[in-house]
Amino acid sequence: MPVAYRTSFNGRLDRLSSLIDRLRVNVSNAPVGGKDGKEANLRIYQAEDGSLRLVFCPSREDGIRDCDGMGPEAAETTLVGARITITGIGRQLINALPDCISVPLAEEPYLNAVVTPLIEEVTQPRCGGQAAFQRLCEVVVIRLLRHAMEEGKADTGLLNGLAHPRIAAALVAIHEAPGEQWTLEKLATTAGMSRTQFAVTFKELVGTTPMGYLSGWRLDIARAELEAGRQVKAVATLCGFSSPAAFSRAFARRFGHSPKKRPVEAA
Repeated sequence: MPVAYRTSFNGRLDRLSSLIDRLRVNVSNAPVGGKDGKEANLRIYQAEDGSLRLVFCPSREDGIRDCDGMGPEAAETTLVGARITITGIGRQLINALPDCISVPLAEEPYLNAVVTPLIEEVTQPRCGGQAAFQRLCEVVVIRLLRHAMEEGKADTGLLNGLAHPRIAAALVAIHEAPGEQWTLEKLATTAGMSRTQFAVTFKELVGTTPMGYLSGWRLDIARAELEAGRQVKAVATLCGFSSPAAFSRAFARRFGHSPKKRPVEAA
């Protein structure tokens, strides 16, 4: 049975939604948009001429990284600062981003359109401001991911693969249907490429082999499903493993413990 792929409103392949569905964007600044917080990794600056610049330094698993573009340039004023953390499956998206993204908003009207109400929530606070600020930050992150993918901001990794129209088709197939019995041949056919061309191009762009990526994606989903209380047998089927035993072996190799055993928390 063919895999049904999601499309965007213009009918084109939707390369991001299956990943974004599994991400959780958390905004931990209080009060709304506090602009002086040292921990802010999303900031909006305004220059003397009124032009705006958006800067985002993604929070990695080892914490927020400092970068030269985080601070204001000469004669810039900080309008908004927020600490954004992103969790959930699909963190490959975040890890594929540059350490720091700096976007002059005059060059990106789609980003500017959502940043304008974000600034309003900070400079003209009203009831429900914190909730509105949270949701607007989520949209900003989604549009930044789109911007990074379309502008080729990543040299390698998932976003780089999604930017390639044929490799993107195979990646979306994996994301949408992890339980499908994918083979290298099937994925190459989905991408409309020869098996050799597909394997080489995928590795060059994404930084891992197609089957290696598939295995990692399945196991990430499996861990999340187990944490949500789903049974091992059901998870093994959902993620395309031939049997619960095969799933348990793969899970233990990846995470260092069986799927029935929770890892010991560090003291």
